[in-house]
Amino acid sequence: MNIQLRCALATVATTLALSPAANAQSFWSSMPELNTLEDKVLVNFPTKYAKGNIVVSFGDRRLYHVIARGRAISYPIAIPRKEARWQGALNVTRKKVKPSWTPTASMRRDNPKLPAFVPGGHPRNPMGARALYLGNTLYRIHGTDAPWTIGQNVSRVCIRMHNAHVIELYEKVRVGARVLATWKAYRAKRVS
Repeated sequence: MNIQLRCALATVATTLALSPAANAQSFWSSMPELNTLEDKVLVNFPTKYAKGNIVVSFGDRRLYHVIARGRAISYPIAIPRKEARWQGALNVTRKKVKPSWTPTASMRRDNPKLPAFVPGGHPRNPMGARALYLGNTLYRIHGTDAPWTIGQNVSRVCIRMHNAHVIELYEKVRVGARVLATWKAYRAKRVS
Protein backbone atom coordinates (compact mmCIF):
# COMPACT_ATOMS: atom_id res chain seq x y z
CA MET A 1 0.00 0.00 0.00
CA ASN A 2 1.56 3.32 -1.02
CA ILE A 3 2.10 6.16 1.44
CA GLN A 4 -0.57 8.45 -0.08
CA LEU A 5 -3.23 5.77 0.20
CA ARG A 6 -2.19 5.03 3.80
CA CYS A 7 -2.38 8.75 4.64
CA ALA A 8 -5.80 9.03 3.02
CA LEU A 9 -7.08 5.99 4.94
CA ALA A 10 -5.63 7.38 8.18
CA THR A 11 -7.40 10.68 7.53
CA VAL A 12 -10.71 8.88 6.96
CA ALA A 13 -10.24 6.80 10.12
CA THR A 14 -9.41 9.90 12.16
CA THR A 15 -12.35 11.77 10.69
CA LEU A 16 -14.75 8.97 11.58
CA ALA A 17 -13.30 8.65 15.07
CA LEU A 18 -13.46 12.39 15.76
CA SER A 19 -16.68 13.29 13.94
CA PRO A 20 -18.70 13.72 17.18
CA ALA A 21 -16.23 16.47 18.15
CA ALA A 22 -17.21 18.51 15.11
CA ASN A 23 -20.89 18.97 15.90
CA ALA A 24 -20.57 22.76 15.73
CA GLN A 25 -19.94 22.48 12.00
CA SER A 26 -21.76 19.31 11.04
CA PHE A 27 -24.65 21.28 9.53
CA TRP A 28 -22.36 22.90 6.93
CA SER A 29 -21.56 19.91 4.78
CA SER A 30 -21.49 16.18 4.36
CA MET A 31 -18.27 14.16 4.09
CA PRO A 32 -16.33 15.65 1.12
CA GLU A 33 -13.20 14.75 -0.79
CA LEU A 34 -9.96 14.32 1.14
CA ASN A 35 -7.24 16.92 1.48
CA THR A 36 -4.27 15.67 3.44
CA LEU A 37 -1.45 17.46 5.20
CA GLU A 38 0.78 16.34 2.32
CA ASP A 39 -1.04 18.84 0.09
CA LYS A 40 1.27 21.63 1.35
CA VAL A 41 3.77 22.32 -1.45
CA LEU A 42 6.44 24.78 -2.56
CA VAL A 43 5.31 26.47 -5.78
CA ASN A 44 6.47 28.99 -8.35
CA PHE A 45 4.39 32.13 -7.87
CA PRO A 46 4.05 35.50 -9.66
CA THR A 47 6.99 37.77 -8.82
CA LYS A 48 4.80 40.83 -8.22
CA TYR A 49 4.06 39.60 -4.67
CA ALA A 50 6.53 40.53 -1.94
CA LYS A 51 8.01 38.19 0.63
CA GLY A 52 5.60 37.85 3.56
CA ASN A 53 2.44 38.49 1.52
CA ILE A 54 -0.43 36.03 1.79
CA VAL A 55 -2.57 35.44 -1.28
CA VAL A 56 -5.81 33.56 -0.71
CA SER A 57 -7.09 32.14 -3.99
CA PHE A 58 -10.70 31.08 -3.63
CA GLY A 59 -10.48 29.95 -7.27
CA ASP A 60 -7.68 27.50 -6.44
CA ARG A 61 -8.92 26.78 -2.91
CA ARG A 62 -5.35 27.48 -1.83
CA LEU A 63 -3.56 29.94 0.44
CA TYR A 64 -0.15 31.06 -0.86
CA HIS A 65 2.39 32.38 1.64
CA VAL A 66 5.09 34.16 -0.36
CA ILE A 67 8.50 33.20 1.04
CA ALA A 68 10.64 34.84 -1.67
CA ARG A 69 10.04 36.62 -4.99
CA GLY A 70 8.60 33.97 -7.28
CA ARG A 71 8.21 31.31 -4.54
CA ALA A 72 5.37 30.50 -2.17
CA ILE A 73 4.20 27.75 0.13
CA SER A 74 0.77 26.61 -1.05
CA TYR A 75 -1.72 25.26 1.50
CA PRO A 76 -5.16 23.71 0.88
CA ILE A 77 -8.04 25.68 2.42
CA ALA A 78 -11.80 25.63 2.89
CA ILE A 79 -13.40 28.70 1.34
CA PRO A 80 -16.59 30.74 1.82
CA ARG A 81 -19.85 29.50 0.36
CA LYS A 82 -21.18 31.27 -2.74
CA GLU A 83 -23.44 33.60 -0.77
CA ALA A 84 -20.48 34.67 1.41
CA ARG A 85 -18.05 35.54 -1.38
CA TRP A 86 -15.74 38.46 -0.80
CA GLN A 87 -12.39 39.65 -2.05
CA GLY A 88 -9.96 42.43 -1.36
CA ALA A 89 -6.76 43.41 0.42
CA LEU A 90 -6.50 43.46 4.21
CA ASN A 91 -3.75 43.26 6.78
CA VAL A 92 -3.27 40.83 9.65
CA THR A 93 -4.29 42.94 12.64
CA ARG A 94 -4.08 40.33 15.38
CA LYS A 95 -2.90 36.78 16.01
CA LYS A 96 -4.42 34.45 18.57
CA VAL A 97 -3.46 31.04 19.96
CA LYS A 98 -6.50 28.85 20.68
CA PRO A 99 -9.06 31.52 19.76
CA SER A 100 -12.54 31.43 21.23
CA TRP A 101 -15.57 31.35 18.95
CA THR A 102 -18.82 33.29 19.15
CA PRO A 103 -21.24 32.32 16.37
CA THR A 104 -23.00 35.23 14.70
CA ALA A 105 -26.74 35.75 15.14
CA SER A 106 -27.36 34.50 11.59
CA MET A 107 -25.38 31.31 12.29
CA ARG A 108 -27.49 30.67 15.38
CA ARG A 109 -30.71 31.36 13.45
CA ASP A 110 -29.63 28.83 10.82
CA ASN A 111 -28.65 26.31 13.48
CA PRO A 112 -30.29 26.90 16.88
CA LYS A 113 -28.23 24.04 18.37
CA LEU A 114 -25.06 26.12 18.16
CA PRO A 115 -23.77 27.36 21.51
CA ALA A 116 -23.55 31.10 22.16
CA PHE A 117 -19.81 30.80 22.90
CA VAL A 118 -17.08 28.16 22.63
CA PRO A 119 -13.87 28.76 24.61
CA GLY A 120 -10.47 28.53 22.96
CA GLY A 121 -8.94 25.07 23.04
CA HIS A 122 -12.32 23.31 23.28
CA PRO A 123 -12.44 20.22 21.01
CA ARG A 124 -15.64 21.51 19.36
CA ASN A 125 -14.25 24.97 18.64
CA PRO A 126 -14.38 25.48 14.85
CA MET A 127 -11.61 28.12 15.02
CA GLY A 128 -9.03 25.40 15.64
CA ALA A 129 -5.52 25.92 16.98
CA ARG A 130 -4.69 29.46 15.73
CA ALA A 131 -6.32 32.47 14.10
CA LEU A 132 -5.09 35.43 12.07
CA TYR A 133 -7.56 38.33 12.26
CA LEU A 134 -7.94 40.36 9.07
CA GLY A 135 -8.55 44.10 9.31
CA ASN A 136 -11.46 45.13 11.52
CA THR A 137 -13.73 42.55 9.87
CA LEU A 138 -15.10 39.16 10.86
CA TYR A 139 -12.71 37.58 8.32
CA ARG A 140 -10.18 35.16 9.76
CA ILE A 141 -7.61 32.66 8.61
CA HIS A 142 -7.92 29.88 11.17
CA GLY A 143 -7.66 26.19 11.91
CA THR A 144 -10.61 23.84 12.15
CA ASP A 145 -12.20 21.11 14.21
CA ALA A 146 -13.46 19.59 10.94
CA PRO A 147 -10.42 18.77 8.76
CA TRP A 148 -12.57 16.98 6.18
CA THR A 149 -13.98 20.39 5.16
CA ILE A 150 -10.63 21.51 3.72
CA GLY A 151 -11.03 21.88 -0.04
CA GLN A 152 -14.75 22.63 0.23
CA ASN A 153 -16.78 25.85 -0.07
CA VAL A 154 -18.42 25.57 3.34
CA SER A 155 -17.31 28.59 5.36
CA ARG A 156 -19.45 31.59 6.32
CA VAL A 157 -16.67 34.09 5.50
CA CYS A 158 -13.44 32.67 6.92
CA ILE A 159 -10.54 30.75 5.44
CA ARG A 160 -10.03 27.39 7.16
CA MET A 161 -6.77 25.48 7.22
CA HIS A 162 -5.54 22.21 8.69
CA ASN A 163 -4.46 22.95 12.26
CA ALA A 164 -0.85 21.90 11.53
CA HIS A 165 -0.77 24.32 8.59
CA VAL A 166 -2.25 27.29 10.47
CA ILE A 167 0.19 26.71 13.34
CA GLU A 168 3.06 26.82 10.84
CA LEU A 169 1.68 29.93 9.12
CA TYR A 170 1.04 31.63 12.47
CA GLU A 171 4.71 31.28 13.39
CA LYS A 172 5.88 32.79 10.08
CA VAL A 173 3.41 35.67 9.66
CA ARG A 174 3.73 39.01 11.43
CA VAL A 175 0.98 41.40 12.45
CA GLY A 176 0.69 43.89 9.59
CA ALA A 177 1.27 41.28 6.86
CA ARG A 178 -0.69 41.98 3.67
CA VAL A 179 -3.42 39.50 2.74
CA LEU A 180 -5.01 39.55 -0.71
CA ALA A 181 -8.18 37.47 -1.10
CA THR A 182 -9.25 36.88 -4.68
CA TRP A 183 -11.38 34.59 -6.82
CA LYS A 184 -8.55 34.50 -9.35
CA ALA A 185 -7.11 31.02 -9.93
CA TYR A 186 -3.29 30.99 -10.11
CA ARG A 187 -2.83 27.24 -10.61
CA ALA A 188 0.73 27.62 -9.35
CA LYS A 189 3.10 24.84 -10.35
CA ARG A 190 5.09 22.80 -7.86
CA VAL A 191 8.81 23.63 -7.74
CA SER A 192 10.65 20.69 -9.28
